[in-house]
Amino acid sequence: MVEVILPAESGLLGQTIPEAQLRSEYGLTAIGLRHGTQVVTDHLLVEKLKQGDTLLLVGFWSDINDLRNNTADMVVLNIPSDFEAVLPAPGRARRALAVLGLTVLLMITGVVPNVHAALIGCLLMGLLGCVNFNSAYASISWKTLVLIVGMLPFSLALQGTGGIDLIAGAVIDIVGAHSPYLILAALFAITALLGLFISNTVTAVLMAPIAVAIAQDIGESPRPFAMIVALAASTAFMTPVSSPVNMLVVGPGGYSFGDFVKVGVPLSIIVAIVSIMLVPLLIPLGQ
Repeated sequence: MVEVILPAESGLLGQTIPEAQLRSEYGLTAIGLRHGTQVVTDHLLVEKLKQGDTLLLVGFWSDINDLRNNTADMVVLNIPSDFEAVLPAPGRARRALAVLGLTVLLMITGVVPNVHAALIGCLLMGLLGCVNFNSAYASISWKTLVLIVGMLPFSLALQGTGGIDLIAGAVIDIVGAHSPYLILAALFAITALLGLFISNTVTAVLMAPIAVAIAQDIGESPRPFAMIVALAASTAFMTPVSSPVNMLVVGPGGYSFGDFVKVGVPLSIIVAIVSIMLVPLLIPLGQ
């Protein structure tokens, strides 16, 4: 549905709704009419349209979009927020799924590096018309990109100045070097807590070198420690600000901060226990 107003130069002035032939001309049906502040409830079909009248129209989104480009007879007032969620290319869903499957297959088989596989997938999405330049450009989260780029030098500075070795040594001193499982648990907890305040991507950038340094200090493989950091950085359930995904559902779902705490804390604990148990089994600790 969309609201429109009739301007002074509208060719519909003086006509009734049936005479205006909105359905045949624009593909839209009038379901409401308002003269100024007065809503017409009776005799809707015989009321003459006047300058400044507001019509409530219903129809397909494509017809509403066409109406936005034709302001001679009607001027669109309010576009519902649902309009932004309209799929621009619904007929190309199968192509998009095929490209996604190909990209994942290239990553699994290792035929090309993951970065190249992702780039191939993006290029195919554009060539097959699944996305256009404007939508691709608009989908980039520039804030996140700038934040990650800004934090990478910070991570490199920690490595160059010995800050990572200090943090790694502090974690080992507190937990003890004889229990890799306790160190994994500590890494998971630290990473998850950091993820409450900063982006989980940035958290992974900061914590990954620390995890690798700890593994080297205790003589273990860095792969399970890095995986724990990756999983913990994704455990963004405890607050609505932990992840942009959480923020997207706060408004539509009517959730409060406490709702995320009640569900997120137990869920994070479960994920931590399962991760600490399974990661060393699937990715052995030994060198």
